[in-house]
Amino acid sequence: MTTSAFASGTIRSPQTAPAYEPGVCNIGPAEIARRRRAGHVGLIATVALLAALMLSNVHPIARLAVIVPATISASGYLQATLKFCAGFGHLGVFNLGPLGERTAITDADALARDRRRARQISLTSFAIGIAVGVVAVLLTI
Repeated sequence: MTTSAFASGTIRSPQTAPAYEPGVCNIGPAEIARRRRAGHVGLIATVALLAALMLSNVHPIARLAVIVPATISASGYLQATLKFCAGFGHLGVFNLGPLGERTAITDADALARDRRRARQISLTSFAIGIAVGVVAVLLTI
């Protein structure tokens, strides 16, 4: 017979505190939450803009405007999921503590790995934004 951790009174966190890992993890819980909020805001803006454009009589190509908020949303969600800030990666810093704290990266190899991951996140976010824009143009009411 087994008992759950909750029933036994022992509550374990499924996540341990993140540690800086070049190209893998450069933000902690506070920064992750900030990126997730950016994803939520971008998603809401994408849906609102798309709805407004679809309800108006603008040419369907104008719906490509959703590329911007969709890219922002994708970037926020990707960064939160990957625990990696693309902006920090480009700047050569990391923050695993409270908001506003930053530590400079001095190792050239670590900096190169961070910048490579930052480019991947940026390009993937933009590709997702373009895909959403193309779908928006193809939608009909």
